[in-house]
Amino acid sequence: MLEPSNNNQLPEIPAKRYFTIGEVSELCDVKPHVLRYWEQEFTQLEPVKRRGNRRYYQRHDVLIIRQIRSLLYEHGYTISGARSHLENDNNRVDSNVTKQLIQQIRTELEEVLVLLK
Repeated sequence: MLEPSNNNQLPEIPAKRYFTIGEVSELCDVKPHVLRYWEQEFTQLEPVKRRGNRRYYQRHDVLIIRQIRSLLYEHGYTISGARSHLENDNNRVDSNVTKQLIQQIRTELEEVLVLLK
């Protein structure tokens, strides 16, 4: 398991539309039962539920989960403190999330460029 201070060493988010709870668990280094608990605690997390209540997370959900993980594990916030932080900063995106998003977009654009050549 990664050290709490190594949130930036998490794997790159693949170019997919939906992720299962197992995939998100690996991408964010958080166990599935923790993800289900966080869904109850953070209103920002709303994975799509399909037949059999199977959860399907989208890219923005994964980024929010990484931000929650960072607040709790790296910055030492409590659940209620992290919830308040996310609610108060709805318009402000965490710099780590921004960097990850920019890197992901760049990677996807480079892949498109390769396909176009």
